[in-house]
Amino acid sequence: MAKHDVQLTLHNSLTKKKEVFTPIDVDNVRMYVCGPTVYDTAHIGNARPVVVFDMLFRLLRHVYGEEHVTYVRNITDVDDKINARAAERGISIRTLTDETTAIYHADMDALGAMRPSVEPRATEHIDEMLRMIGTLIEKGHAYAAEGHVLFAVDSMKDYGALSGRSVDDMIAGARVEVAPYKRNPMDFVLWKPSKEGEPSWPSPWGAGRPGWHIECSAMSEKHLGATFDIHGGGVDLSFPHHENEIAQSCCAHGNKRMANVWMHNGFVQVEGEKMSKSLGNFTTVHDLIDQWPGEAIRLALLTTHYAKPFNWTAEGVKDAKRMLDQWYVLTAGVEPSEPSDAVVAALADDLNTPKAIAELHALRAKAQGGDDEAAATLKATLQQLFGVLAQDPADWANWRPKGSADVDEAAIQALVDERLDARNSKDFAKSDALRDTLVAMGVVLMDSKNKETGVFETSWTLER
Repeated sequence: MAKHDVQLTLHNSLTKKKEVFTPIDVDNVRMYVCGPTVYDTAHIGNARPVVVFDMLFRLLRHVYGEEHVTYVRNITDVDDKINARAAERGISIRTLTDETTAIYHADMDALGAMRPSVEPRATEHIDEMLRMIGTLIEKGHAYAAEGHVLFAVDSMKDYGALSGRSVDDMIAGARVEVAPYKRNPMDFVLWKPSKEGEPSWPSPWGAGRPGWHIECSAMSEKHLGATFDIHGGGVDLSFPHHENEIAQSCCAHGNKRMANVWMHNGFVQVEGEKMSKSLGNFTTVHDLIDQWPGEAIRLALLTTHYAKPFNWTAEGVKDAKRMLDQWYVLTAGVEPSEPSDAVVAALADDLNTPKAIAELHALRAKAQGGDDEAAATLKATLQQLFGVLAQDPADWANWRPKGSADVDEAAIQALVDERLDARNSKDFAKSDALRDTLVAMGVVLMDSKNKETGVFETSWTLER
């Protein structure tokens, strides 16, 4: 059921302030998020915007109705890195991008991310890019030179509004390609000649391929219109990618804004350090989901506000799994009702997931105290808004890391049963001793009290 009376506020990177969100059309709320360049498997930094904007997608659907929200996230399947990787592996570019896209989908599915409404591939929108480039040339915002077409940065008076930097500052601080055919060092490529063996399309300026920035401008226009509601992505894309998208789109269409609200999630570190292959902490989602349930990875990413830097730690994902263990036990067999108004209010305040998780803990406490309504609300909130509790509770309890040693579950269950008998018999010394034994074995115990009989019941899972 749509909740039009919920007021959303979002921090707008363009205006640098938090604003009340007012859709252009409440019957079609439109959001675009920059998707992957499919040359390799996604790392945890790539996963953060997927999870963040999936949360926003879920919230928008809750507020405006599922059929009234359009979410577009693109696939970049033409790029220098793709060309290099395909050549390195000795396979076709299409083979590489199809293979990597399939892995990306499987990995993001494992994180509980819904597929976007539309997922356009760059190579399927070349005609739209060519038309936009032609319009920019006609309007004096771009020029052809030596088989290239470049955007003339000085043709746009307020270029730099998103990043808040002047063109002079950008030139001083940027590593820009110095080329004799550029009128200004900051001019960026819209179209360029293809080298032998690279993807190539015919154009009025010679056979070639598009620049990276023009792809998103063309795809967002086709699927969302010249101006839409929200554009999202990682903070690393703010400049130059998003800055250049704005320049292309606004100059081509003659409008003041490409998107009314720009949102950027913060960087991701691993155990307090910048993620890099040289440090050996390059963490891919594909590897992580062998070691942790996807829902635990998702929840861990949501424990920090999206706009702040996030520090990925083993302890953080372990804590997230413990939370989920409790929630699965508490809501097993419960019929979900409607999401919590308190959680919705927290998320409506610039997607404040830490506050929302605090509200979930309050619900959990009530459910542990025997409040059936709280348990039903908790389950609905977690499933619909947080994208977790999607598994059968038994499957969740039986999850094990890939390659983990065989576990004598019968022996563990016997100890759990013995402890439970001791607890219900009020032999607390024995109960505590058995608990300590089980904890030392890596067993996580989850106790609950049967409201009708007053007898304690216990479920368990293994901590990795």
